[in-house]
Amino acid sequence: MYDAVTVVVTNFQTPDLLGTAVHSFRKFYPDTQMLIVDNGSKDLSRRIIEELQTQHTNTATLFIEKNIFHGPAMHRAVQETKTSFVFFLDSDTETRRGGFLEAMIKSFEEENNLYAVGRVNHVNKRGFPAENGTPIVLSPYMMLKREFYNALPPFEHHGMPTLKNFSTAQQHGYAMRNFPIQEYIVHKGRGTASRFGYGLGMRGKVEFLLNRLGL
Repeated sequence: MYDAVTVVVTNFQTPDLLGTAVHSFRKFYPDTQMLIVDNGSKDLSRRIIEELQTQHTNTATLFIEKNIFHGPAMHRAVQETKTSFVFFLDSDTETRRGGFLEAMIKSFEEENNLYAVGRVNHVNKRGFPAENGTPIVLSPYMMLKREFYNALPPFEHHGMPTLKNFSTAQQHGYAMRNFPIQEYIVHKGRGTASRFGYGLGMRGKVEFLLNRLGL
């Protein structure tokens, strides 16, 4: 079963957080395929990632020359994988107990048109929370069917990098299933963004203002 999924962890200059994310996950899934992506870090991240690769089996690495931001880096990671499913794990997470990969994969076996499994939320056209908006699965700990991803718009540099992808998935009739992943993994939240921001510049400020105005 574990051969069907690749776990992707993306890092940008937060090696301290990355170590916790990888080591805590490996306590429960020591042999699952993992890809650690470094998104153009200029600190000690490369050395830490190489140490993690040495310490843990079935751990591959992808070093991107410059920071292309989180969404595009996630897209690059999908292109590097060959497994049926991809499980995204943010670098600012800590896995507290196992059993979730098995349950999530089983969900796909039960529903042919299922695209994504994880904690479902709803957002508006700008990516801000909205009760009756587009359903998305939160990216810090979600599993996707790779075949379906490749038929959809790629993740992009945006405050909500998965928005266009999930919006199109809904139009195609692909399903998303809620799973209480937060009961297994703690997401500390904005671990990278709190230190380095989202890199959106004026665009992010405009989106925030337009959302506040209801436009």
